[in-house]
Amino acid sequence: MSFLWYLPNQVEPGHRGDDTVQGHNGIDRLTELARLAEDHGWDGALIGTGWGRPDTFTVATALAARTTTFQPLAAIRPGYWHPAHFASAASTLDQLTGGRLLINIVSGQDNLAAYGDSEGDQPQRYARTKEFLQLVRRLWTEEDVTYAGEYFAVTGSTVATRPVVRPGRPHPKLYFGGASDAAQRVAATDADVQLFWGEPLDGIAARIARLRELENELGREHPPLEFGLRITTLVRDTSEQAWADAEAKVAKMAEAQGKRDGLWFRAEGQQRLLALAERGEVLDDNLYTAPGKYGGGGAGTTWLVGSPDEVAKSLRKYRELGVTHFILSDTPYREETVRIGDQLLPLLN
Repeated sequence: MSFLWYLPNQVEPGHRGDDTVQGHNGIDRLTELARLAEDHGWDGALIGTGWGRPDTFTVATALAARTTTFQPLAAIRPGYWHPAHFASAASTLDQLTGGRLLINIVSGQDNLAAYGDSEGDQPQRYARTKEFLQLVRRLWTEEDVTYAGEYFAVTGSTVATRPVVRPGRPHPKLYFGGASDAAQRVAATDADVQLFWGEPLDGIAARIARLRELENELGREHPPLEFGLRITTLVRDTSEQAWADAEAKVAKMAEAQGKRDGLWFRAEGQQRLLALAERGEVLDDNLYTAPGKYGGGGAGTTWLVGSPDEVAKSLRKYRELGVTHFILSDTPYREETVRIGDQLLPLLN
């Protein structure tokens, strides 16, 4: 199993209740968080992407240079990068870090016009993502690549600096998300890891079964698809403390009534999470759905709440379904990197 944390490369301070310290997204602060992750059992951390954030790949490069084992999971968008430019940049960073780079491909909506991209419908977005993944894989593993797709083309292309190759790792692992049928079809054939948000066990089991069906139906050419869970974990010494803090956090969210981004909340995966509240405020043993009612989005829509033993037990149940990659987080990031790393991870390794 792999365990990653989350680093908040945000222009605005206070992401999901984080401390609003001076220089919150400066190199010293982010390096401190990356080194804390490195020192407290984490394999690395996800660094999110979106127009209006600091450039994700630049942040990942800077942090990789200031750490030793930390693996940046850099989120990138096919419309922001051309596949040949990306393949070259990524393989260079991977080579310089001794093979520590991970990649999260994001196809969700963004302020595309701001960087010269154009809006297509969902099938077009995922068809382009499929081409992007296919071409990047070829550029990482082949020479003199010629490719003519509907969205991308290269002629006689060879990436000069190759990714680090290890047994079972021909190139940086490609993580991917998305709950729509179009997204699942791309994941089934062209991703390495399908990421899920915090759905109940029955929902994750159904999605894994569907992706396995699609692998067979569509003819996957790569090793079997792996699965990951991206979720908030609120861990305290006792269950009573955890639930008291969780309810207090949600009460603050209710007072603030955070503004929801219309683009973000239209996503099918996000809608699946928001609908969970109709099934109950607590699902399975300790999956808390209330945050989604008051502006919690993405990995902050549902939380696993409890003592270290209780949250570890829940994560092991996801592992039994086939989930082997976990991306966890809670705020304030500095404090929780240490707490969850020290108290939860030893129960899972």
